[in-house]
Amino acid sequence: MLLPGSAEILLQGGSMRLSRFAAVSSSLLLGAVLALTGAGAAQAAETAALDYVALGDSYSSGVGSGSYDSASGDCKRSTKAFPVLWKNANAPSSFAFTACSGARTGDVTANQLGPLSAATDLVSVTIGGNDAGFADVMTTCVLQSEATCINRVNQAKSYVDTTLPGKLDSVYTAIRNKAPAAHVVVLGYPRFYQLGGNCVAGLSEAERSAINGASDYLNAAVAKRAADHGYTFSSVVPAFTGHEICSGSAWLHSVNWLNIGESYHPTAAGQSGGYLPSFRNAV
Repeated sequence: MLLPGSAEILLQGGSMRLSRFAAVSSSLLLGAVLALTGAGAAQAAETAALDYVALGDSYSSGVGSGSYDSASGDCKRSTKAFPVLWKNANAPSSFAFTACSGARTGDVTANQLGPLSAATDLVSVTIGGNDAGFADVMTTCVLQSEATCINRVNQAKSYVDTTLPGKLDSVYTAIRNKAPAAHVVVLGYPRFYQLGGNCVAGLSEAERSAINGASDYLNAAVAKRAADHGYTFSSVVPAFTGHEICSGSAWLHSVNWLNIGESYHPTAAGQSGGYLPSFRNAV
């Protein structure tokens, strides 16, 4: 039995409890927001203090994404390449961009390591694809028979087994010697084709499968050598899944006879949606 006014008292008590609950919840939420904001500010301060150097081949220089810096000449360094996008978002204390289209391991050691020093905090690099002859693999597969294509793929895989590891060791050792304290992120290469996709012409499914397998083979070798040097390997395959050639939403150029150099390279979307988050997560 409720006494007169007791319902009002209960309601008032409930309101008081709800008010206290809301106040506590608001305080917790505010604390969480402040904590996250503080963490974000600390992270921003950390990246702002970094000295960052971007090395590598055309997948780092941004071939295929357009907007090339004319001063970079044949290196074709793009303002839409993932190193520049990361730099723009994080404002490191210094940034050097020496990646160059067509670069092989020897080109990195001979021409790209100048900005590295004991003060360098962060390095990114993509390298190995040109050494393994992947441009020639793609040209062979586009222009010649399926059997010739698959044979050329197998030659590239043999090179990856026998010769590439030593060349990668030379690059990775040279980076460590010049930048002993740097966090080095080695990025891999995407798979080129979505198998069973919407391409109705061009390479056979067997050729596409062989090329994808060779890309995986190369990535595995690069990842192994990077790990042996204490570097972070970042695969871009997950980010590009669903965006390969034949997917209907490709982040990679197919063969382009009007601009052959951009063939099989990431588009601007591939740099921003594929390489950038893969690098960001590794950093």
